[in-house]
Amino acid sequence: MKDVFNSYFSQEHERLREEIRGFVAQCITPCINDWEEEGFFPKEILREMGKRGFLGLRYPKEVGGYGGDYFMNIILMEELAHCGAGGFPLGIAVQTDMANPPILQFGTPAQIANYFTKAIQGEKLGAIGISEPDHGSDVASIKTSAVKKNGKWVINGSKTFITNGPTADYIVLVTRTNPGPGFKGISLIIVDLDSPGVTVSKKLNKLGMCSSDTALLSFEDVEVPEENLLGQEGKGFYEIMWELQGERLIGAAGALGYAGYLLETWDELTREDPAWKSISEKAAPEIEGLKASVDTAKLFNYGLVKKFIDGNYDTQLVSIAKYHCARLAYQVAEQLLLLAGPLGVKKDNVFERIWRDSRVYRIGGGTDEIMLEVIAKDLNLA
Repeated sequence: MKDVFNSYFSQEHERLREEIRGFVAQCITPCINDWEEEGFFPKEILREMGKRGFLGLRYPKEVGGYGGDYFMNIILMEELAHCGAGGFPLGIAVQTDMANPPILQFGTPAQIANYFTKAIQGEKLGAIGISEPDHGSDVASIKTSAVKKNGKWVINGSKTFITNGPTADYIVLVTRTNPGPGFKGISLIIVDLDSPGVTVSKKLNKLGMCSSDTALLSFEDVEVPEENLLGQEGKGFYEIMWELQGERLIGAAGALGYAGYLLETWDELTREDPAWKSISEKAAPEIEGLKASVDTAKLFNYGLVKKFIDGNYDTQLVSIAKYHCARLAYQVAEQLLLLAGPLGVKKDNVFERIWRDSRVYRIGGGTDEIMLEVIAKDLNLA
């Protein structure tokens, strides 16, 4: 199977994989328990990743990036999984593949220089604001408003479940710039989170992903320069739909990263600990079945990444990948947790932690149910 995977990865890719794996082992894994307990990761680690080029792997050198391809981002997500927790990699994925791609794709040179380049160099932390307390992730129904007044946008509303929300420097905010219903009056606006009127109303405690901070953010008469409009006024729905394809694809890669990491950890434990070896011998067919499922899903994902690099954004296939990989990661985590029995349910055991984290993968970026709706619509079944 490895030979098949090698058709997607060059020697440069594999050198990068080793570099990131070493960085994770040295700089992240020793700290992850503390970050899980504290509920956030420090910005110093962001700056260190920026210095090494890890936050801009797939972006052009002209804007401060590493100059690589999308497979390098896939490698980053797969290797970050080896830290043994989902929260920190989620916060990084928001930085690399959610908040900032729209700025590069639709932004002005000034926006790219002030936000995108500083983000991938680790100088600023970004967030993306879609979900609202009363409307969830239904983009067409959002109520957060932005009204032009005296050369500025005046923003009122709230956003919830915002990853990086308490510590981010700015947010790409989905707003309604036209009061009419539906998606035609939606626009994206970049908001500096130290602006007067922005409040972290509540830091949210979650089931999983604990090393990434999440917040309810409120905006009360927040004034933003008109030039902070991202892309075209009234085209924000299409722009955020474009963003979601990359978000879901990297989410699928992250989910498989955790599934693979758990299976590697299982194998290591069974080699080193007689108690685990006894369990594993009885469950060998089941374990091999899980490995086969993960490898098959990776092949599907890598094929999609190749399409993505070529500019082919297949909404249906990306939704299938996100749906299937998130569920598979949860299945692997749950099955290994059950097989481990009392050994697996101890607090801060990696199986217990990633079982919690992997459940969140089936919610963030579009729930299982939303993914099925998208797939059904593309098949003309809904």
